[in-house]
Amino acid sequence: MNLERILEVIKNKHPDADTTMLELAYDFAQQAHQGQTRLSGEEYIEHPLETAYKLAEMDIDLPTVIAGILHDVPENTAIELDEIKKEFGSEVADLVAGITKLGKIKYRGLERYAENLRKMFVAMAEDVRVIFIKFADRIHNLKTLYALRPVKQQRIAKETLEIYAPIANRLGMSELQGELEDLAFPYVYPEEYKWVTEVSKKKYEEYRRDVQREIKRLRKKLENVSFVPMDMYGRAKRYYSLYRKLLRKDMDIDRIYDLIAIRIIVKNIDECYRVLGVLHSLYKPMSGRVKDYIAQPKPNGYQSLHTTVYSDNKIVEFQIRTSQMDDEAEWGIAAHWAFKETGKKKQRMPVDPEKLKWIKTLLERDSEQYKPEEYLDKIKMDFFKNRIFVFTPKADVIDLPEGSIPIDFAYHIHTFIGDHCVGAKINGRMATVLTALKNGDMVEILVDKKRAKPSEEWLNKVQTNLARDKIKQSLKKSNFNKLFQIFNR
Repeated sequence: MNLERILEVIKNKHPDADTTMLELAYDFAQQAHQGQTRLSGEEYIEHPLETAYKLAEMDIDLPTVIAGILHDVPENTAIELDEIKKEFGSEVADLVAGITKLGKIKYRGLERYAENLRKMFVAMAEDVRVIFIKFADRIHNLKTLYALRPVKQQRIAKETLEIYAPIANRLGMSELQGELEDLAFPYVYPEEYKWVTEVSKKKYEEYRRDVQREIKRLRKKLENVSFVPMDMYGRAKRYYSLYRKLLRKDMDIDRIYDLIAIRIIVKNIDECYRVLGVLHSLYKPMSGRVKDYIAQPKPNGYQSLHTTVYSDNKIVEFQIRTSQMDDEAEWGIAAHWAFKETGKKKQRMPVDPEKLKWIKTLLERDSEQYKPEEYLDKIKMDFFKNRIFVFTPKADVIDLPEGSIPIDFAYHIHTFIGDHCVGAKINGRMATVLTALKNGDMVEILVDKKRAKPSEEWLNKVQTNLARDKIKQSLKKSNFNKLFQIFNR
């Protein structure tokens, strides 16, 4: 890696960008790391350059790319943060300070690790760009994991799958999430990785040929109705994502219909629905496989139209979205830190505060009231487990862990509703309070204000720690009231 490649990426996207400070940062970092090497044998400067290159690929603003080049200087050299602030300003220095704190996080010693994770969430709340640098840093570290001892390989890879990839998912950064997962996968589950790559190889080749034929046919059909999309291409499912889906499909790869999906990029939302109509006039849609994530985005902001159709006795999935939706699907919240040229002014896209609300919720979770292992289990369960999104009768989106039941939903709304829940309607049909919810369900909770307390059975069924804690509190209060009445007879 060299500076020229980073500059090329930036200049291709922003020909008029002033990269003087970036070039100065490179000279500064190269001199600071002079003589240092990594365990892989490469010169140390390669690592910050790879980090900065990934950030440039993400089209992140220049201060973040500069901080990426400088991120290891205070921790690994004699140069202190004050000098970085003097040379490159407070914005870059603050980002470097944030990433330096994260550099001290280690996946060992639960008490210390739990506290360090909290520091990471604090840093994200102060400036979420810190985690973008950490992701880029982690990706290159994973690429050179072969140089470390097996125990350390396992620790870093496991931490990636359990903490960093889920954070990327919560921020809507699917490209980063997929890359983190695929790099960690062979170290955490080596046998499973080998099996998935072998069983999918032949299928991928078949799908690629089919997809290319389908794209050619579809282009002609769209031209016949005077429609030319901005882009159309096949996108292969990543190995770890495929592995997780195979676990839900009894490891039967023939039941995976989106091994390679055809992605259609159009100019605006109206064209998204127009293309969907054209597809359904040309192909028979598969029942229950049309998903409108434009009208009802996923909790992490993902928007797209999905449809699965039959074509010549084969099943094909299409994803239809605008170019802005595509950027946000790939880079999530990071897309809002890309500079957009508007005349002579540089502007950032506004960030919806709701997309970062979960970080503040994490900080409100008091780590001191739990043992370290309990705290880690709780944040993994409530924030980093695979997510589903369901809807209230007013169409508000509720974000819950996979496997949640109406009781989890009820306590998410309000403690009183959870305590007095006696039933539920899911998509307008009566259901028990222990029914597993699915992505996109509309849930209505039935309440009986005369109900005395929640059921102890719920404790073993709920998926969220919020619901579990509220149930315990209500049961404890109810038992205390019973004792009080006995003693006062």
